[in-house]
Amino acid sequence: MSELITAELVDLDLSAATKDAAARSLAERMVAAHRVTDLDGFLADVAAREAQMPTGLDGGIGIPHCRSEHVNAPTLAFGRSAAGIDFGAADGPADLVFLIAAPAGADDDHLTILSGLARRLMDPEFTAALRAGRDPAAVAALIRGEEPADEPAAEEGTAPEPETGTAEAAGSVPFRIVAVTSCPTGIAHTYMAAESLAAAGRAEGVEVTVETQGSGGFKKLDPAVIAAADAVIWAHDVEVRERTRFRGKPLVDVGVKAGINRPAELIAEARRKAERGEIAAVSEADGGKDSGDGDADRSGADHAHFGVRLRTYLMSGVSYMVPFVAAGGLLIALSFAIGGYETASAKSVADHFVWGEADSWAALLNQIGSAAFAFLVPVLAGYIAYGMADRPALVPGFVGGSIALTVNAGFLGGLVAGLLAGAVVMAIQRVPVHATLRGIMPVLVIPLIASAVVGFLMFIVVGKPIASLQNALTDWLNGLSGSNAVILGVVLGLMMCFDMGGPLNKVAYAFAVGGLADPTDGSLKVMAAVMAAGMVPPLAMALATTVRKKLFTKTERENGRAAWVLGVSFITEGAIPFAAADPLRVIPSVMAGGAVTGALSMAFGATLRAPHGGVFVVPLIGEPFLYLLAIAAGTLVATALVVLLKGARRAAPDPAGAAGASGSGDPRVPVVA
Repeated sequence: MSELITAELVDLDLSAATKDAAARSLAERMVAAHRVTDLDGFLADVAAREAQMPTGLDGGIGIPHCRSEHVNAPTLAFGRSAAGIDFGAADGPADLVFLIAAPAGADDDHLTILSGLARRLMDPEFTAALRAGRDPAAVAALIRGEEPADEPAAEEGTAPEPETGTAEAAGSVPFRIVAVTSCPTGIAHTYMAAESLAAAGRAEGVEVTVETQGSGGFKKLDPAVIAAADAVIWAHDVEVRERTRFRGKPLVDVGVKAGINRPAELIAEARRKAERGEIAAVSEADGGKDSGDGDADRSGADHAHFGVRLRTYLMSGVSYMVPFVAAGGLLIALSFAIGGYETASAKSVADHFVWGEADSWAALLNQIGSAAFAFLVPVLAGYIAYGMADRPALVPGFVGGSIALTVNAGFLGGLVAGLLAGAVVMAIQRVPVHATLRGIMPVLVIPLIASAVVGFLMFIVVGKPIASLQNALTDWLNGLSGSNAVILGVVLGLMMCFDMGGPLNKVAYAFAVGGLADPTDGSLKVMAAVMAAGMVPPLAMALATTVRKKLFTKTERENGRAAWVLGVSFITEGAIPFAAADPLRVIPSVMAGGAVTGALSMAFGATLRAPHGGVFVVPLIGEPFLYLLAIAAGTLVATALVVLLKGARRAAPDPAGAAGASGSGDPRVPVVA
């Protein structure tokens, strides 16, 4: 690990008050060490990873990390905070902060080293030594592993040797558990959960064998080990690969953080399920990402609540569709900015392109963007199906989405096609087959049969009715005027501002973007209202922290300055820190402001042809002055409400304007509101 961390990358007096400030401080050291090429780009990747799941762990540890194209060498930076920094751990702030930077194409050797560090963070003696260290060079050496460890880390995919006194040492057969751990990035949480489960198993006299499905390699467990296991634990935030290997075993299915924070409870639950003879019906289609904090037991929750699973499936499709939206939509928007709206009817640039003409370049951008946009519905359908039934469902999902376009079923047709494809594949996967056919089922039999079934359903059964519904919806949007348009704007504004990047926000955004695939006057109005409302929450919080500074902590005021930029860029998530700290006052306030903006945007007849961009795409907005007026009105309403509600709460004065000694970031002592 000698090339990953040096004394210059260690800060034993980290003074940052927030996780964003901590990440910036440590990232600046990486830039100075020529490990990171673009500070802001790298921090954006760190923030995106943090948005997936907080990286705080019990025991005072924060491990912000990401893969990024702005990292040119695998790097660690370490900071120690006296006051503590909130990284979202249940037991409070973190005083040990590791910023882990991996290149987008990092090799397995480096990532395995990083995973070794993650395992060591589960060792109390190691973390105690980090807290006691006084010299940056010595701390860097400790992190590099230059001091001998008390015991070697368990090899990936193998069970740790049982300690003296376990059931195996006494000559009896121990309770055996096989586990799978994984997280979205596959650098830290994956291996920390593995080490935590293995250590808890040793303490309980249980043989725990862990398969880590992370970035440092994926080595499958021996089938004989799985067959001999008494129970299975999945601690994961991404889909478990080849999950049918674990069929017929008692299963505990949780988020990866549960594997880190409460391994003994998971082992005890696995024992109870084995004693009761609870056998999980595992197929490639079962399960899904936890929609909560990653610590809830999913083994029963997802199966009991279809709505939770349906939302997960739909969000899977939307998340894969968004990059096509951003690339295609902004290319089309740029083409309109260069050549005007008539660019959309230009001849193919494959046959008519003149290097020196701006119109030709505008047509080129428009046709590239249109090509990207043509994938929206197939990608949506394909990855809804993928979220339901994994890779075998991709082909029928894409085929169904393409047919939806062919029969003019549009965005709604894509939703239905994805759900149908996933359901058909799930049904096929449950059919018992001879062992000789299992190898070709995922790559040949399932895609073949499922594509034929989904194609038949989309062409013959449901395609035309959905197309009629889509046309009716389009006609309704085009005919919206007066109070009807205003009501729709209110609803969209409320949805955009309620969870600020969450499921309701994504549903409203997906509804608007779906209309851009076949734009009409009504769908362009919806897109305008959605983007306008989504800009209100961060702008309102930025304005509130400016006009009434005393109502906010020093940290919140710093976040408020950043919220200006986030707001004008249509990044609604910029208001999340404020909503998390004071949800009962902030969320209703920004919802009211978003509703006002959405209503006014629809009433003014503003239109928008770009799916993103904030104020930077104002030249592409119909009625731009009135559009900006709608945003300003909603921002003022939200600001006034949040100031009024916060002002009604009696609070102790904050003469220093800094975070309280407790490290909570809020020095005010509220009385009952």
